Amino acid sequence: MYVLFGIFICIGILCSILNIYRRRQIICKILKMTFCEKLCILNELLEPFGFFYLPDQDIITSAQNAWQRNFGYHALFDKSASRFSMVFDCEPIYFNYQDRTWMIEFWKGQYGINTGGEIGVYCADSILKPFEYAHTHFHSVSNEQMLNLSMQLFCKESLLFSVQGLHWWLTGFCVGRFFEPEELTMKVSVSFPNCDMLRAFTQALLQAGYPRESVFLCGLTVFFSFSRPYTKQHRPPFRSKLSQWKNRLFCKLFCFVTKPFTLTLDRLLFLYYFLPSCFRHILRFQKCRKQKFPRRCKRKHT
Repeated sequence: MYVLFGIFICIGILCSILNIYRRRQIICKILKMTFCEKLCILNELLEPFGFFYLPDQDIITSAQNAWQRNFGYHALFDKSASRFSMVFDCEPIYFNYQDRTWMIEFWKGQYGINTGGEIGVYCADSILKPFEYAHTHFHSVSNEQMLNLSMQLFCKESLLFSVQGLHWWLTGFCVGRFFEPEELTMKVSVSFPNCDMLRAFTQALLQAGYPRESVFLCGLTVFFSFSRPYTKQHRPPFRSKLSQWKNRLFCKLFCFVTKPFTLTLDRLLFLYYFLPSCFRHILRFQKCRKQKFPRRCKRKHT
């Protein structure tokens, strides 16, 4: 018995020594890379997930050709989000334009170990009645229907990031940061192609509950702040608290494991080489979970 116990102790010590040696080798490997090399490798790894890294903001953001575009949007995505460690405020704004019901939705909150925000632009095949909204699948808009979007995400008075562009799904995610959704404020602007669409969206925004004095217009662009949601939320209290407890814990673990580095670029590369399964897991912060990560990337960069 004592001999067997001693063998286990020796194996544990040996594994710890090998793990420390491997960790140091990976750190040295990343330190020897140039910034361009690291950026190229990370973006190639992020591409299958539909994202890329923005070095000037130190965040992850979505690509226009992201695979999530094929799935569109359904209200069930928001209702089931807390089951997948995503706890956020959401604000869907429905309006009718050109014989279709459109929906522009805003999200902010915690996506696993990532704090972030999203703006999505979707439309139905026809004009819907309000009771049909929750049961209808909305399509992602085409390239010709994309809008100029921008958002600034704040935690209290501190700016976390600012992104903008012509998009159907504008996103930003700070990896390894943790906040409660109510701590976040998103300053939004949406530019429309004509006055009719602008008017339809603005009226829907006011009908959702936004005070008229909080909505600003400049030309064909509308500006407002998304802090407290005015629409009904789908966050079961117990499940949300449990998810946030896990998110906070895993966020601390991520920062501890990757503590030799401070930039998201270096942290993610280190995690990819050191714990590739964890790398794949933390990047699945979308509401549609039908994603498979191509293993070839691991072999290519080993």
